[in-house]
Amino acid sequence: MLHAHCQDKYMYLTSFVHREDLFNIAARWLCGQLHPSDGLRITQILICGGFVVGETLERVAKLLLEMTYNEPIQQKSVYYKGELRDVICRSPNDATPRVKELVHLYKSNPDFYYRETPINGVMCLDKKQRLLGLYRIKRPRRIAEKVNRYIANWIFRMVQDTAREMAQKRAEEMGIPLERLLSSKEEMDREFMAAEEAIAHKFRDGAIQLDRTALTIHDVGGIKIVADPERLARLEHILADHPMISIIDKENHQGDYQAVSLILAVSWDREYVCRRYMDCLGWQKYVRRGIPEAELKKGLEPLLDGAEPTINMELILSTFPDMVESELGNSIHEERIIAQRDNRLYKGYIPMNVELLIEYLFAVGLSPEVHVSRLPVKLWGRYLPETVASNIRHLYGIPEYALYY
Repeated sequence: MLHAHCQDKYMYLTSFVHREDLFNIAARWLCGQLHPSDGLRITQILICGGFVVGETLERVAKLLLEMTYNEPIQQKSVYYKGELRDVICRSPNDATPRVKELVHLYKSNPDFYYRETPINGVMCLDKKQRLLGLYRIKRPRRIAEKVNRYIANWIFRMVQDTAREMAQKRAEEMGIPLERLLSSKEEMDREFMAAEEAIAHKFRDGAIQLDRTALTIHDVGGIKIVADPERLARLEHILADHPMISIIDKENHQGDYQAVSLILAVSWDREYVCRRYMDCLGWQKYVRRGIPEAELKKGLEPLLDGAEPTINMELILSTFPDMVESELGNSIHEERIIAQRDNRLYKGYIPMNVELLIEYLFAVGLSPEVHVSRLPVKLWGRYLPETVASNIRHLYGIPEYALYY
């Protein structure tokens, strides 16, 4: 049985209305425990949660842009970063010399700027097709990476503490203070590996306790508003007293990447979302998710039992020059992602397994398969990314073997 303290300390995605159910499933999976109904429940959670966050993002983005600009906006779906960057180059709202330089560099070699990076978003444009803002839902792969990064930091500290305890024991056996203990690199590596193995065993036994706060992710849904500093300051002031939106956190980014990040708690409109699901035939988005079409046509209401009344999302306030810098300049988004991957404090097999398992969890919920017979990754084992890739192919009915013959 999963220990109670293990069950409430894992991935907590506050943009989803069934975040408690989702994180309880993730908690069990990370401890190697699969229930027969997990595949179907994950699918239901992602269908319901995805539609709610998508519709709510659109409504909130429109509201924020009305507060900022008070003019009609047009929406255009964006699937690749190249589409967004092309629009940015046609939106000289604030053509400083630096903006002109970056636009010129981009146009001279656009393929150098990660044009094929996928994005699941919508651009908000004015009547001249200039960018005023955008909203997006974070892709599952990026969520899995973020969970890896969060849990890796925690595990690294735990491994260090455990290894230090081992060194302390050696020092006591030798009758010397820890600070006088001379350890060879081989001894330190051996103690570090032993500490890592001990933590892996705690996962296997369901006896691990993580810090839930440190593993909470608020930005699965995100909005960016692009405007001059005065408009952005006025928007933030209005939001401070808004009856349906609360600012629960704020971060000012300085350095190469400059922007204001707000975490918003938003009360979503249950009646509106359910009506939209039927009016726009929202069920058609999910006919390849393994749930019978007749069930999907019944509406969203049957899936909303236990749904939270609020969801969280990130709001980024950016000037146009800072937006250009973040997409074409020194703080280009993809370079920041690469730096995050390269600069992890701890790159052991446990956080990598967490990433692989969370990626697989989302793949189950997005695939035509709702029955999962086994977990392809256990935190105390060692795997290559190909392991999960093979199992994801299986979810879509693609043979795992004899791919060529």
